[in-house]
Amino acid sequence: MFSSLLHTSIVTPRVLVPVDVLAILLSLWALVGPLRRQTGRGIASRGSGRVALAIRAAALVVGAAVGLLAVWWFGDVRDVFGVAFTSVTRMWVAFAFAAIAMCIVVLVQGGWGRRAVAVAAAAAVALAAGLGINVDFGAYKNIDQAIVTNPYPSGSLGHQHAVTAGTAVVDPADWSAPAGMPSHGRTLSVRIPGTVSHFHARKAVVYLPPAALTADPPTLPVLVSLSGQPGQPSDMFEAGQLGRYLDHYAAAHHGLAPIVVSPDQLGAPNRNPMCVDSRQLGRSATYVMTDTARWITDHLDVASTPGSWGITGFSEGATCAMQFSTAHPDVFGSVLAVSSEPGPRNGSIAHTIAAGFGGSKAAYEAAMPVAIMHRNAPYHDHLTVFGYGSDDAPYKATAQVLHSAAENADMQTSVIVSPGSAHDWNTVRYVLSHGLPTVIAHMGLPASQGSL
Repeated sequence: MFSSLLHTSIVTPRVLVPVDVLAILLSLWALVGPLRRQTGRGIASRGSGRVALAIRAAALVVGAAVGLLAVWWFGDVRDVFGVAFTSVTRMWVAFAFAAIAMCIVVLVQGGWGRRAVAVAAAAAVALAAGLGINVDFGAYKNIDQAIVTNPYPSGSLGHQHAVTAGTAVVDPADWSAPAGMPSHGRTLSVRIPGTVSHFHARKAVVYLPPAALTADPPTLPVLVSLSGQPGQPSDMFEAGQLGRYLDHYAAAHHGLAPIVVSPDQLGAPNRNPMCVDSRQLGRSATYVMTDTARWITDHLDVASTPGSWGITGFSEGATCAMQFSTAHPDVFGSVLAVSSEPGPRNGSIAHTIAAGFGGSKAAYEAAMPVAIMHRNAPYHDHLTVFGYGSDDAPYKATAQVLHSAAENADMQTSVIVSPGSAHDWNTVRYVLSHGLPTVIAHMGLPASQGSL
């Protein structure tokens, strides 16, 4: 029963509507009733009740204004979250601040019955706002996803083996799915040690498509996947549904699909080492480009040519993907960058330079993907696909700048725009669904018609 509760959808009307209705009713009750209160001398006057109501209404207005001001200051001005908030999220924040401010006034005005209603209203509003913002960001589908950071068990890689030098991706014409091949891929957690970098990473997530689970697995392309920040390696599979899209592709191509490795480039949910090597933040770049790359070639039957290696990511992870793919075209031949930033960023530019680049502004500027593309151009047989949400103005501007630089560097490049979404997981899923077929085809597997 408890497990069933954890897997109950929290994004469907049958959950959202009752919570919203309850929050509104309790808030209205806390606002207008009762206007008269019992005192030691009898019933308070109707006039005092009207004053109490006016104070509560004023608290609503002030609370909403404070909520909108907080979103503007911390979101738009300070960019604490690295996200351009939509009008829907702003509405929920204003509603939550307004209701909580009004409930605080009710608590002060007194009356144990009213106080109980105010507490219940505040809890209901907070829950409704949380669920509404979650839908707007497209993050969690059920409670289990919200509280379990990595649901994938550790396990064996089966019959996978080390890379053989010079091995290319299997020719689909030479591949026949054996009897008993699983119908879906397998997603598991693995430990990738920071042997060279000494970077303290959490467990990585690996996706093995059906063909990779057979007794004699074919040589496949590999896609490195990086989460956003804050985040964890499982995010691209849980919120982004990356494994589901690859299963769809595999079902149409006799079990063939890229192997995916999602390492932890952060070290902790709220850390941002910016995928660079620094004394202060650790050697995140070496962890991905050396430790993870070596682990892949030592443990997985993947092709060894750059054209068969790709990298993808969302937000901070997309920025890392751009840094790595532009600086190492000898490793990655394809990149799918969803809502990339212009370059590495941790707080203010001054803090970024101090923490990540030893105080060197020149080193910081040289690490920007546009600068890297300018230095390494022209690129040969290199594909970069950009994606962003149509309502995400800052990242739209960044994508346009990066796309122009990629064109000037002779890359094959395109842009995917997710309609009606912003800097959220709705955008990630749309871009993955529409961008993966192009990337997979460039990595050496058959082209797929339409989206996944």
